[in-house]
Amino acid sequence: MGDISALTSAPLPMQSMPAMLAERLRAAIAEGRLRPGQQLFEQDLAAEFDVSRGPLREAVQRLTQEELLVNIRNRGLFVTTLSAGDVDDICRTRAAIERAAGLEIIRSNTHAAAGDSLDAIVDRMAEAIARHDDAEVAEIDIEFHEQLVALAHSPRLSRAHRTLVVETRMCLSLLEGTEYATRDRITDHHTLADAIRRAEGSTFGRLITLHMETAALQIRSAVFPVD
Repeated sequence: MGDISALTSAPLPMQSMPAMLAERLRAAIAEGRLRPGQQLFEQDLAAEFDVSRGPLREAVQRLTQEELLVNIRNRGLFVTTLSAGDVDDICRTRAAIERAAGLEIIRSNTHAAAGDSLDAIVDRMAEAIARHDDAEVAEIDIEFHEQLVALAHSPRLSRAHRTLVVETRMCLSLLEGTEYATRDRITDHHTLADAIRRAEGSTFGRLITLHMETAALQIRSAVFPVD
């Protein structure tokens, strides 16, 4: 099994133990410490976390419901493996959620401040690209989209987006050692932020759809090349 010792660096509070365990496992999957297709063993996880199996099973059930883990009969528990079709579905669903978030920002008349906030994130992304820090570029890219959804102040959009972001991180972890284009990221994200700032809802909807379609194509081309 993969290295999960880093998950136990801080003590777990007694309150909401299953939620905390689920968050630790979710982070490990997102960061690639638990890899797609990797088998997990309940007794090892319980020992690493120093918890009983009851709250651990509840945490595992939460992640199974989120389809980040899969329990295969007569085989055991595994981290979900993503296919090329999954990548397309993740990006398509993210586009729908983020389009709804952008339209809500515009409807609530907070678009000017939101555009400035998003542009500030893109400026940090440009600095990371200049340093050739690919890991930070990926993190800031995700931060941009998380902030976009957060600015809509919709708990349901944020909740739906959270699992998709974990799955996106899984995709990005598969890109290690591959060529993944960064050259268009700055222009794309500034354009998205500007459409929000100008309250151009139809333009933003078109741009976020194209942005996600392009991301899906890049990930599929890198991770699932056609022979």
